[in-house]
Order: sequence, then structure tokens, then C-alpha cells
Amino acid sequence: MRKPLFTGSGVAIVTPFTEDSVDFAKLGELIEFQIESGTDALVICGTTGEASTMPDEEHLAVIRYAVEKVNKRIPVIAGTGSNDTRHAIHLTKSAAELGADGILSVTPYYNKTTQAGLYQHFKRIAESMPLPVILYNVPSRTNLNIDPGTVKALSELGNIVGIKECNINQVAEIITSCEDFTVYS
Repeated sequence: MRKPLFTGSGVAIVTPFTEDSVDFAKLGELIEFQIESGTDALVICGTTGEASTMPDEEHLAVIRYAVEKVNKRIPVIAGTGSNDTRHAIHLTKSAAELGADGILSVTPYYNKTTQAGLYQHFKRIAESMPLPVILYNVPSRTNLNIDPGTVKALSELGNIVGIKECNINQVAEIITSCEDFTVYS
């Protein structure tokens, strides 16, 4: 049986900025506040963390800082999604090398693809490194939905361990069709 990456409360934290760069002091305060408050996992550079607005160097610097600040006290899940599969793989491999505990990978949010295209996108990301992968389906933001059948097929890949599912209409179907798979909502 696959062990969930985390159980309980996983908080997607904001990335605080100064006028021209990441405010790492404030980021450190946010991280400490979440840990002291009993948060079970942190999501860094997700949608709330504004990853899509950061250049890669800044994106990876935030992941590096968070991993070092957390220091294995709770899991750090790094948002590494991108419209471009190669770019997502680059961010994913980099996050793994920086010590992230898992990956959150959102559906492409500009380029439309088929369900077969989504399967290949996420499969290639998952196969690029050994960390657990959580899919992120947020069609209200990306205008692209991962259908339950595609989620089921992806759930059969070894390190795709769960999904952050924002389409409430398909949560029950995913839960009943995907064995040994965690649904976060």
C-alpha cells in the first residue's frame, strides 16, 4: 500500500515579495508560523505562491529556502507545473535535487491538450525523478480538466500518489475508481 505524502492539513503558502524580489525574511516567518500552528505539510510555489509569475531562478530559490528552513520537520511539496512538459521536468528534477519531499504538478494552463496528451505530460514528469507526485486539477483556473479515467490511468504509475482535486463533481468517482490513491481537496 502506498503511503500518502501527508495526511491532515497541507497549506499552500503565499510567496511574499518586496518591491523587486522575494522577501525571504517574511517567507521564513510564514513557514515558522505554519509549523508552530501544527500544519502537516507545506506547498511552496503553488498557485497561491505565484510560481507562474517567477523566473526559474527565483522559483527554485524559494524552494531551496523553504526546504532548508523546514529542515525535514514536515514535508515540503514543491509546485513545479508548467505549460511545457520539458520545462515542468526541469523544475521537477531541480526541486528533487533541492530536497523537496514531493511535487505538485498542475495541468497546463494555457495550452489545451487531449486527455492522452495530459497522460503523457504527467507520465513524463513522474518518470523524470523518484519523488511522489500529486496531480493538481483546478479547471476553474486552467480551463483544462483531468477526466477521472485519465486520473485512474495516472494513479497506476508508481510515484503518482494523489491529486489535489478542485472539480467537486468528480471527487467521488476518483475516490471509488483509484485504489491506494489520495485525494486532497
